[in-house]
Amino acid sequence: MELLIMINACKIASAGRVTAVIPCFPYARQDKRGESRAPISAKLVADMLSTAGADHIITMDLHASQIQGFFDIPVDNLCAEPAVLKWIKESISEWRSCTIVSPDAGGAERATSIADRLNVDFALIHKERKKASEVDGTVLVGDVKYRVAILVDDMADTCGTICDAADKLLSAGATRVYAILTHGIFSGPAITRMNSAGIEAVVVTNTVPQEDKMKHCSKIQVIDISMILAEAIRRTHSGKSASYLFSHVPL
Repeated sequence: MELLIMINACKIASAGRVTAVIPCFPYARQDKRGESRAPISAKLVADMLSTAGADHIITMDLHASQIQGFFDIPVDNLCAEPAVLKWIKESISEWRSCTIVSPDAGGAERATSIADRLNVDFALIHKERKKASEVDGTVLVGDVKYRVAILVDDMADTCGTICDAADKLLSAGATRVYAILTHGIFSGPAITRMNSAGIEAVVVTNTVPQEDKMKHCSKIQVIDISMILAEAIRRTHSGKSASYLFSHVPL
């Protein structure tokens, strides 16, 4: 609401153009109907931003890229992948023989993209369900034995999926498990689960402030993406292309 009010205040003060920078897009997971009569909240948020007067949206790693189509205004969906690749190469000495793992089928495209750019193997954890909301078990598709496994996902809230996936990888013979996430929401039992899980480190970007969470969990490490957002703002303001930022980290 504060963002909408500020956008509207700028518009009625005769601003020439209003760009809303939203690193973690609200209600991004509610991008389709999971069941009958459920709301598509991401579309509602898009409509409210447009109605308030936003002319341009800059965000990062949308949960579903089709959310860009909910807007009638330009949307720059920035990518944390270049910063993630840089962190892996600088922080994990055995990265050349690691395996990139997607904790569910929905994140397979993101994980395979990173695996291809690092030229390493890819694995997937498949959930078997008895009912729509009840997971019966998980199956690991791929080999992680005697390797460092790197879990990659766009968002972690209560960290149930990530911690279960880490336990599965360790039981399958992985030497170490890292989790790399763009948006670390970490609500409810997330901190307790991460502290008790066998994960070496949980690496997140600062699209969500992590200072308080880091005090309670020493495993959390932060990738600073402020330079990516700053460069996107600069390029948008000067009318230049932002395509460079999808494959490079600005210096």
